[in-house]
Amino acid sequence: MTTMTETSARFREFKMPDVGEGLTEAEILKWFVQPGDTVTDGQVVCEVETAKAAVELPIPFDGVVHELRFPEGTTVDVGQVIIAIDVAPGSGDAPAPTPAAAPAQEPVEAAPADSGDAPKGRTPVLVGYGVAESSTKRRPRKGASAAPEAAAVAAAVQAELNGHAAPAAAAPAPAVPAQGGAPDGGRPLAKPPVRKLAKDLGIDLATVVPTGKDGIITREDVHAAAAPAATTPVAAPAPSQAAPEAPAAAVASDSARETRIPVKGVRKAIAQAMVGSAFTAPHVTEFVTVDVTRTMKLVAELKEDKDMAGVRVNPLLIIAKALLVAIKRNPEVNAAWDEANQEIVQKHYVNLGIAAATPRGLIVPNIKDAHDKTLPQLAAALGELVTTARDGKTSPAAMAGGTVTITNVGVFGVDTGTPILNPGESAILAVGAIKLQPWVHKGKVKPRQVTTLALSFDHRLVDGELGSKVLADVAAILEQPKRLITWA
Repeated sequence: MTTMTETSARFREFKMPDVGEGLTEAEILKWFVQPGDTVTDGQVVCEVETAKAAVELPIPFDGVVHELRFPEGTTVDVGQVIIAIDVAPGSGDAPAPTPAAAPAQEPVEAAPADSGDAPKGRTPVLVGYGVAESSTKRRPRKGASAAPEAAAVAAAVQAELNGHAAPAAAAPAPAVPAQGGAPDGGRPLAKPPVRKLAKDLGIDLATVVPTGKDGIITREDVHAAAAPAATTPVAAPAPSQAAPEAPAAAVASDSARETRIPVKGVRKAIAQAMVGSAFTAPHVTEFVTVDVTRTMKLVAELKEDKDMAGVRVNPLLIIAKALLVAIKRNPEVNAAWDEANQEIVQKHYVNLGIAAATPRGLIVPNIKDAHDKTLPQLAAALGELVTTARDGKTSPAAMAGGTVTITNVGVFGVDTGTPILNPGESAILAVGAIKLQPWVHKGKVKPRQVTTLALSFDHRLVDGELGSKVLADVAAILEQPKRLITWA
């Protein structure tokens, strides 16, 4: 499969590619072009968010934007056409989007696969790998109101994109039933993002009372329908009984008292991964409190070192190097569990993950082959990783293949925690806040810089002795940083 198709010699279509490894959908976050704009090969036309990261998509040919098939905020399946390009502008008047193309602002629904057809293999696409070729078709509209409904939705969506109110319909607005948004038994009127919201919340649009113009269901209508369902348990009727009609008073809710946020994209992937990790890998967490005064002095000295000029030096850099040395001394900790083959896979490389909090949620990009990097190289890699994560530019590839992870909860003033393993990894080190505390040093109580470390590990791979050795080595290096030289 390719990410583009040819509808004629003049118009070409660009499909949603698999921007990660085997992802099936992505949400269009932002369009950078509009119909009529000229685009060139390699120009970024939109930003999409997958379950792993936000990714910018470049167009692979020159031309003029003819049509955007989906508005911002729509979740689109991999393989669906998202934009049409006029590759031969000036050769004649371009036809206006057909009635079938206008409702394409709504997600396409895949037709059930024919059980007699064998699936084709995936082939490389623009970014990552695509899915097998499959036929897709739209669900036919039912009822005589299908055409007016499509026109109303298309007009409303286009008006929203243009930033002004939807024009009044030329024909009289269809009658809206009192208990639902389906006009004359047809399909309820709602924009694609609203349909997606209803799907995420498990709300049947046919039961939602619309308040929008021309009987269109709004986000507020969906939230209002969801609120009583979540707060008032209702016994499911027996299969042979019809569900009683809910009284009108039960629909009312105070939407100002709560906010519902659909779980999707990166946040949804994190939730699924953490649940899978917590209930698959038997976690064990060990703790140690350590005097890091000498490490803090080393950080101050490195900031003045000319060999470290241009890179950011902080305690996390020394902690990362200490963990890498501890792994070198205890290589068995750097492994993965192969459930299918019932094997322990020992890694002879370290892809060091760094947990980063971003506006889109927690992500864990990793530094590839961190074990081979010098201290200045490691500092540069850490700085680039953090900057890219904060800018929301971390690629799916940067988050794949990690072996061990560091999470610095100390930046939030937290002493320590019991971190959950990143799926597929053997261990994760949590670093607490570094604080000035009374500490016995050389037989006397003195104020010293102290922190608490917590190491969680997969007990299928790492037993208590091995986990203790790794954590003790990290603590010993942070207490006496010269061990970075004697133990390396």
